[in-house]
Amino acid sequence: MPILRLQDLIADGRLKGRRVFIRADLNVPQDDAGRITEDTRIRASVPCIRMALDAGAAVMVTSHLGRPSEGAFKPEDSLAPVAERLAELLGRPVPLVSDWVDGVDVAPGSVVMLENCRLNKGEKKNDEALARRMAALCDVFVHDAFGTAHRAEASTYGIAQFAPVACAGPLLAAEIDAIGRALAEPRRPLVAIVAGSKVSTKLTILEALSGKVDRLIVGGGIANTFLLAAGLPIGKSLAEPDLVEAARKVIASMKARGADVPIPVDVVTAKTFAADAPATVKAAADVQADDLILDIGPDTARTLASLLESAGTIVWNGPVGVFEFEAFSHGTETLAHAIARSDAFSIAGGGDTLAAIAKYGIESQVSYISTGGGAFLEVLEGKTLPAFEILERRGA
Repeated sequence: MPILRLQDLIADGRLKGRRVFIRADLNVPQDDAGRITEDTRIRASVPCIRMALDAGAAVMVTSHLGRPSEGAFKPEDSLAPVAERLAELLGRPVPLVSDWVDGVDVAPGSVVMLENCRLNKGEKKNDEALARRMAALCDVFVHDAFGTAHRAEASTYGIAQFAPVACAGPLLAAEIDAIGRALAEPRRPLVAIVAGSKVSTKLTILEALSGKVDRLIVGGGIANTFLLAAGLPIGKSLAEPDLVEAARKVIASMKARGADVPIPVDVVTAKTFAADAPATVKAAADVQADDLILDIGPDTARTLASLLESAGTIVWNGPVGVFEFEAFSHGTETLAHAIARSDAFSIAGGGDTLAAIAKYGIESQVSYISTGGGAFLEVLEGKTLPAFEILERRGA
C-alpha cells in the first residue's frame, strides 16, 4: 500500500522543528479509582513518540478514553493517568492540555498530551470544521492507532484530509504490512481460524475468506451451525439454524475452489454450561438431545493442528471452545501450540484470541498480534479501512 510513513519523513529530515500531531490508541483499562490496570497500549505508543521527539519535532499526542459524551467533561474521562504513565515511560514531563482545539503551545523536543479527543463536539461525526481546526495545529499528522482505523472521525480521518502532511506511524504501518502479507500476498496454504458464538456476527468474514483461504477452520457456536449444515446433531448447543443455508454456501464456495471447511469428527460435551460440568468426549454423530458442545474433540484437534503446522500463512480470530473453562480448553490449547510450532506467518487478532495467546504463553511465537479488534475484523471482511484509504490518497 503506497502510504507515507513517519520513518520516511525522519529519513528526509522533515520533522525538525515541525509541529507533529500523533493520534494514538491509549484507551487503557482502569479500576474504579482511575488507576491504570494494564498499560500495553501506552507502552506500544512510545516508539512513535520517541521517534518524533528524537527528530526534533514539537509533539502533540491524543487519544480517546472510554465512552465520554461530547462536550461534557467528567473526571473519569480524563487522560491524566495516561499522561502520568507516559511521562514515566518517556522519562520526561508530559503536560496535559485541555481545551486544545484552538491552539497548543509546545516547543521542539517537547511533548504534550491533548485531553480526550472524543470530548470535542463533532469528533465522532467527523465534523469538517473541527477537523480543519485540528489540522491547523500541526505540520504533520501521524496516525498510529490501528484500533480506530475503521472509524472515520475528526481525529482519525478528517485531520488526515486537511493536515499539510499525513502519514502512518510505526504501529499502523506494521499492521498494514502484516495484513498485506497475510491476505494480499500469502504464502500457501492459507489457513484461517474463525470462531465465535454466532455466525451472524462473522458471516461477512466467513463469506469473504471463503474466496481466499485454502482451509477455513470454524469454532465455537459458529462450528455448531456448520455441524448442522453437515447434517450432524448438536443437541441443545448454541447455534443459528436460520443460517444453516449460509453455512452450506460457504462450504460449497470452498469446495468449488478445491478448498475446504474441516467439520469436527469429535466434540467435547457437557449437560450444563459450567466450569465444573463433567466433560464427555464423543463422536460428532453421537451428540445427544440434552448435550452442549463446548469444545472440539482430541481427534479433531490433532487433525487441525496438523493442518496448521503445515500451513504457509495462518489468520486466527477466536478460540475454538470455551477455553475459560479448563475442561473445555484443550482444543484451543492444541491449536495455539500448533500455531506456535508452525513455520507459517501467523497473524492473530480479537480480544478472546489475545487472551488465549496470553494464557498459553505463545506471544513470541505468533508472527504478528494485531492491536485492533473491530478494525481487524473489518479487514478480514475485505473492507478498506477509512484510515488506510485516506493515508493512501494523501500518500499518492
